[in-house]
Amino acid sequence: MQRLDTRLPGPILLQPTVHGDARGFFVETYRESTFAQVGIETTFVQHNHSRSSKGVLRGMHYQIGLAKHVRCARGRILDVIVDIRRGSPHFGQWEAFTLDDESHQQLFVPAGFAHGFLVLSDVADVVYLQDDYYDPERDRGIAYDDPDVGIRWPVDVDLLLSDRDRNQPRLADVPDEDLPEYA
Repeated sequence: MQRLDTRLPGPILLQPTVHGDARGFFVETYRESTFAQVGIETTFVQHNHSRSSKGVLRGMHYQIGLAKHVRCARGRILDVIVDIRRGSPHFGQWEAFTLDDESHQQLFVPAGFAHGFLVLSDVADVVYLQDDYYDPERDRGIAYDDPDVGIRWPVDVDLLLSDRDRNQPRLADVPDEDLPEYA
């Protein structure tokens, strides 16, 4: 597994080795020792799987103190992260990655980043590991279309959002106690 460059410090983009032939492929998506070698030294305690249709935008979500490892097992997504750590020199900056079932790239999203994705294929299965259990009391989010953050979502896709995601606050309106501190 190879670590690829990211613009923002903290997130880790991974390119696993894919063994494929006419029958299909095999790819190792997680190995604790390999993750440690590339800088991911966390214990994952929860595994999630979501399926969404084209145009579904999920995000921008976060739980204070929670990190996740994301991959697209089926289809193609635009995966987006935003640095929301108070005091970070990169506060409010975003970065996007195309994750799909061809390249099999994976993204480690450290604590302190909001995360979301937009489905670009007809259907997408997104699977992710979390280093803490989901807790609805700690569930937070920011607006996917916050003009101060300025995420550039594709314009050729009709967005489908939940009411929750459509009504998240702008980053500037999130109370300080609901944002993680930059360490």
